[in-house]
Amino acid sequence: MVFIFRLLALLPLNALHGLGGVLGRLVYRVSPTYRRHLQENMQQAGLADVGYRQAAAEAGKQMLELARIWMRPVEQVNDLVAEVVGWEHVQAAREAGRGIVFLTPHLGCFEITAQYLSLAGPITVLYREPKSAAAQQLILMGRKRAQLHLAPADVSGVRALIKALKKGEMVGMLPDQAPKTGEGVWLKFFGRYAYTMTLAARLTETSAVSLMTWGERLPDGRGYRIHFQPPSQPLEGNTLERAQQINGEVEALIRTCPSQYLWGYNRYKRPAGAEPPPEA
Repeated sequence: MVFIFRLLALLPLNALHGLGGVLGRLVYRVSPTYRRHLQENMQQAGLADVGYRQAAAEAGKQMLELARIWMRPVEQVNDLVAEVVGWEHVQAAREAGRGIVFLTPHLGCFEITAQYLSLAGPITVLYREPKSAAAQQLILMGRKRAQLHLAPADVSGVRALIKALKKGEMVGMLPDQAPKTGEGVWLKFFGRYAYTMTLAARLTETSAVSLMTWGERLPDGRGYRIHFQPPSQPLEGNTLERAQQINGEVEALIRTCPSQYLWGYNRYKRPAGAEPPPEA
């Protein structure tokens, strides 16, 4: 798998996106389970008119662009960033010496944001170790950079995130990632209960600045536009209230570019051993 990724990394971004679009549509066509998840999730969000095949094509682009992002030096990766919107929010927090919690949903190229930020300072990113040893090797090769540190999704990882924030550093996570049993609660996401992580909300209860961020995939392989923005309303209340608000903020981001959300992700699954969701 590493060898294949190294070969793919030799291709220009527009070629990878072209191949990825074809691959995404093919997977959509041949996999009934993937097709069902994608259609049901888009329908639940009221965004089916975006087009199922277009969303599948964007998911395919996301898959193949990883080769160039993970297998190239970080300086070359960040050359793909064509525009940055909202950097002043990052700069203000860093000048004030405050830690920053970056909430990055499965939208656009979510891998490039931490890589870009690592050139500005240390950033610790939460990740869940995959079951595949080959996938684990790829992740470690691709995500570990000089100032990009990985924190496993366990107690030690949580400690690493908190330690980084106390030092005024940056941390990042996917707030719409389905957590394991005991690590989340049932909260509404696009009007349906989804098992939602509480860790992101807990970190916003610290003195750190919270910023929503995502990497918009530009057409024709022209690179990426990275967005940084504070939540539309300050995150307030207890942990559950903050977690529900974060879900709402993620929904708002998705609506700005719905075709680039990872709709095939089984966001509404019930983790093994978790209590059933409340009745709607």
